[in-house]
Amino acid sequence: MTDFFLTYGFLLVSMLLGAMLGLSLYLPLMAGQLSLASPGFYALGGYVAAILSTEVFQVTGTFPIPLLLLEMLLAGAICGCLGVIVGIPALRLRGIYLAIATIAFVEILRVLALNLEITGGAVGIFAIPQPFQTPIGYLWVAGPLLLLSSFCIYRLERIRAGRAFTAIREDELAADAMGINPTYYKVLAFTLGAILAGVVGALSAHFFNTWNARQGTFDASIIYLTFVLIGGTRTWAGPVLGGILFTALPEVLRAIADTSGLPLWLAQFLRDGRLIIFGLLIVVGTLFFPQGLVTPGLLKRRQRGKRSSSTL
Repeated sequence: MTDFFLTYGFLLVSMLLGAMLGLSLYLPLMAGQLSLASPGFYALGGYVAAILSTEVFQVTGTFPIPLLLLEMLLAGAICGCLGVIVGIPALRLRGIYLAIATIAFVEILRVLALNLEITGGAVGIFAIPQPFQTPIGYLWVAGPLLLLSSFCIYRLERIRAGRAFTAIREDELAADAMGINPTYYKVLAFTLGAILAGVVGALSAHFFNTWNARQGTFDASIIYLTFVLIGGTRTWAGPVLGGILFTALPEVLRAIADTSGLPLWLAQFLRDGRLIIFGLLIVVGTLFFPQGLVTPGLLKRRQRGKRSSSTL
């Protein structure tokens, strides 16, 4: 078992981080907002942690866990404040126009990161101190963080705010007529997603040991969107499943390309054509699974099946 975690520890942690990034994109979608801003907040959270750990704290040796948690809190707070500032004007837009606006936001942050001295420019920030010597240690942070995030969103779906999100997603005009403030709840959903993405970015900066502007790009937006659209857009379990599966998918394709006797062009496509494959999956998935692989009805049927088997 130890050998398994030593071999696949990096991939396992990446899968957990991918699941949380899927949840950060799912939160605005709960209120019917197609926001692609998560990579921008993810990159910002990583820069906050990288700058604090290399320029402010300047710890020699193993990075203390309390400082890591402090960086995650600060990254979440900064991204949350920026989410409110950006969300209030941006969320007046709807549909594809909101998606374009959030893509522009991601590009603005990327260009700033490429040109500011504090972010290391195009080179980025290297030698970020690590709190763990092996990827296995990060499982003890990423795992509980994913469980906590999933539980909070699970509870959110069942309280007043979550029901307001659902009402706005189904019919914003009807929700407004019922006394629900669409602007407030849309900004709330957007901000919660920004906070989660920032926290994940802070943890990822230490995990990857380096951070640069490539962490927050349009390509990343498409990947995170695939997590949610294919995993499921109607329940928290969908983005978690999608993030885990599609983070592992490139490694599976790369292993297939390296071990099988495929033609050279096909092997190269499997190694490097990740975005093309993800784009095809979005098209095929939305045609055959419009609500994703995991739906609330599927979960309810499984729960009813367990109850009936227990009564028998």
